[in-house]
Amino acid sequence: MDSFPLLGAPDPLAVESCHTSGAAPILLTCDHASFAIPVRLAKLGLADAVLVQHIGWDIGAAAVTRRLAPLLDAPALLGGYSRLVVDCNRNPADPSSIATQSDGIVIPGNADLSADARLARRRAIFDPYHAAIAARIAAHRNRAVAPALISIHSFTPTMNGVDRPWHVGVLWDEDGRIALPLLKALRAEPGLVVGDNQPYSAREPVGYTQRHHGHDAGLPHVAIELRQDLIADERGATAWAERLGRVLKPLLASRDLYVAIAPPRPHS
Repeated sequence: MDSFPLLGAPDPLAVESCHTSGAAPILLTCDHASFAIPVRLAKLGLADAVLVQHIGWDIGAAAVTRRLAPLLDAPALLGGYSRLVVDCNRNPADPSSIATQSDGIVIPGNADLSADARLARRRAIFDPYHAAIAARIAAHRNRAVAPALISIHSFTPTMNGVDRPWHVGVLWDEDGRIALPLLKALRAEPGLVVGDNQPYSAREPVGYTQRHHGHDAGLPHVAIELRQDLIADERGATAWAERLGRVLKPLLASRDLYVAIAPPRPHS
């Protein structure tokens, strides 16, 4: 293995912590919060204008997460690097965890990676992020509380030439403790088009964070997808954080929610 570390002094941390003093039994995560690339990887051979597009990160998701955390009095953990370096929401054993192309764009720096190179990215970025999530959850479990895990993502208005009409999507599998009342609350909001497992489905277990830390541990959990054109600027991100805070607060108020249940169909 390369003896030089992947991350150096100019690089950001692998995990950003937000509202660390949050006292609620809730953990917010944002897997695709950043488009940063380690300096050693020379931008993966891509132009800056490409890296800031949706293939590099979930546009607006980090801004919503940072604003939502204090509204729910919940700590948040955000991934520090682009999904193009290693996708923190994919099982590292899945070849798609380091994409060689995305939405038709070839990623030169990801071509023909050795097993050692892939492992270096996992150890430097993926592992610390998920260790931070596990540590936060463990702290709650040590107090006999099963915390709620809420992941914030965003999606493009159009993909492969197909328009996506939803303003927001709620992703869930067997455990509907948060998802079902959230769907109901969002659908009561005037003018919203709300997707149930749209534009992606949690019933096709690709997403790692919710599946591994939430579903397989029996924690109450949900993933929320927001359309990127609605949250791409400060005004939109703030408005959606306030909306999510308003609809989530009453759903998360019951102490009965914070109990682990045995998942009927483990995916891991």
